[in-house]
Amino acid sequence: QVQLVESGGGLVQAGGSLRLSCAASGRTFSNYALGWFRQAPGKEREFVAAIRWSSGITNYAGSVKGRFTISRDNAKNTVYLQMNSLEPEDTAVYYCAGYYVLFKSLSPDPKIYDYWGQGTQVTVSS
Repeated sequence: QVQLVESGGGLVQAGGSLRLSCAASGRTFSNYALGWFRQAPGKEREFVAAIRWSSGITNYAGSVKGRFTISRDNAKNTVYLQMNSLEPEDTAVYYCAGYYVLFKSLSPDPKIYDYWGQGTQVTVSS
């Protein structure tokens, strides 16, 4: 059974930075993709970034490309989301998610992801 636990959310001013962590347990993740999604009040859940555990290949939403970086630590079974140049529009609950990778493409579709963390709040003030 895969369990994902997010941490690192908080309150920052516009232009600031945060690093989110997602600790994974239950199995090895060499054949998994792990990603980040976010959901703001009144909006649908949207894709942020994803990474293939084995290769490190990444995919980013256009709204965060160049500002956010997803990475993983193999020894700690942890995936990170480094968020720089934060904007008020980035305010949301951020979720870590994963799925077993069948092909090389990284999916931005939340329906593909089988495992989800509880979420961590990120608030960016103007």
